[in-house]
Amino acid sequence: MKWVTREKAKVDRIACPWLIKKFVDKNPEFLFVPPETIPQVVKDTGATAYDAKGVDLTHYKENGEERVSFDAIIKKYKLTDPALLELAKIVRGADAKIPNPPPESAGLEAVAHGFRNIAKDDFDTMRLQNRRNSEVRVQRRATRTVGPDLLCSPQFPKMFFLTEI
Repeated sequence: MKWVTREKAKVDRIACPWLIKKFVDKNPEFLFVPPETIPQVVKDTGATAYDAKGVDLTHYKENGEERVSFDAIIKKYKLTDPALLELAKIVRGADAKIPNPPPESAGLEAVAHGFRNIAKDDFDTMRLQNRRNSEVRVQRRATRTVGPDLLCSPQFPKMFFLTEI
């Protein structure tokens, strides 16, 4: 399946491909295009658009608080893993102005900006952000939120790796 979003991706538009590949579509193809061309690309290719104006999988408000495209994908595909929901808070805090963002959000945002500045294109940014040495470790935060009992359960991955797409 094809997925299309705006070019010059940083936090949300890089986290979404990881989420899509790991939980929604095992064989995705990602397209990064100028924003004004998204409707035509969708029409021509049948791609699913995300993180763009006028599409379903984009930023929205919930209880007066901004949610990001990562949240929209989780909601649409009914993903409920507690660790994934914790990761969504970190992505949201890095990409949107929310009250009391998790402390990890600032680090994710800084890394995303840095990778975007050194990458040759969006695919290179995705590769850099998703390599094993830039793992996003949610275990520490998840321990505070869901407790050690759930962390020891088989349903809870000890850490998420933003592995190569």
